[in-house]
Amino acid sequence: MYAEERQQAIARQVGDRGRMSVAEIAELFDVTTETVRRDLTALEALGVLRRVHGGAVPTSALSTLEPGLVERDAANTEAKAQIARAALDQLPPPGASVLIDAGSTTARFADALPASHRLVVFTHSVSIAARLAGNAGIELHLLPGRVRTNTHAAVGATTVAAVGALRVDVAFLGANGVTAGHGLSTPDSEEAATKRSFVLAAERVVGLVDSSKVGVETAVRFAALDEVDALVTDREIRAVDRKAIAATGVEVVTA
Repeated sequence: MYAEERQQAIARQVGDRGRMSVAEIAELFDVTTETVRRDLTALEALGVLRRVHGGAVPTSALSTLEPGLVERDAANTEAKAQIARAALDQLPPPGASVLIDAGSTTARFADALPASHRLVVFTHSVSIAARLAGNAGIELHLLPGRVRTNTHAAVGATTVAAVGALRVDVAFLGANGVTAGHGLSTPDSEEAATKRSFVLAAERVVGLVDSSKVGVETAVRFAALDEVDALVTDREIRAVDRKAIAATGVEVVTA
């Protein structure tokens, strides 16, 4: 096979699978990893794919665009509902404190919180605060900051400073992308800074992410996987992604 033919085939495989490692490509085409890296460099220069840590993804997978709250809430609704229910097993004992990140999956998790399980809840999400305001079992604290139109979440230095004064038992976080190499990521730097403060404030970190976000890398990482204790996702997660994430020590829970 000529180099151009191999590169075209690699591009098709990456497009079909959504993500491939250098080792997988080398084995599939019976070439060295050095040859694969040269091919990936050439394909990235053509804009066909994007190189990521240890492999490649389609150009469309590495996103700097952030969908709005309404758009996200309408996507993968059943998977998110299942994740929310499964995440209840990650709750700390009654009387403990949690941080709940903004997001469509975390909002469903907030809806699922039983009034019988008494918790102190901190959130920067106006939408989640509204959902929890009537829950008699929740002592609710809404964090300060500038509220973004796109996510209805408070961000900025004021928010980060408020979270920095906290120490909670568990932080429940959403993400726009999760990979073994890049960790948990989001397109917006202010959102990332707030999520990062959640990670640092919590004894335990739990990601709530549907499988469409797994294998995706967005612009700003806010947590490496060795800082995450558990990832709750749905059964559509690819086996290769689950294996790679679990290999980092993260407990992968499928709803």
